Amino acid sequence: MTHPTGNLNDTVHQRHRLGILTIASEASRVEFTYLCEALELTRGNLNRHLAVLAEAGLVILEKGYDGRRPKTWIVITKQGRTELSAEIDALEELIRRHHSRD
Repeated sequence: MTHPTGNLNDTVHQRHRLGILTIASEASRVEFTYLCEALELTRGNLNRHLAVLAEAGLVILEKGYDGRRPKTWIVITKQGRTELSAEIDALEELIRRHHSRD
């Protein structure tokens, strides 16, 4: 049996990217500024994490306007939901193994 850490996805596991995917999975789309505030990230840091996730096919960025104001929304993809679910499963298994030692 493989140790559960072998099932962790380095792209997803990074704490800010895990936060982005988790928040994005809870809504149909999430506004960029909301993610900045919720995760306490600068715009530049959030942009970098989103670029990594988008390149991996885990999120898509939708650009548009809210009235006259430009907006960016983040949408988790089907692959993103699958990868997030696998990450959570691996973390749960790791926790189960840790608690079974007690």
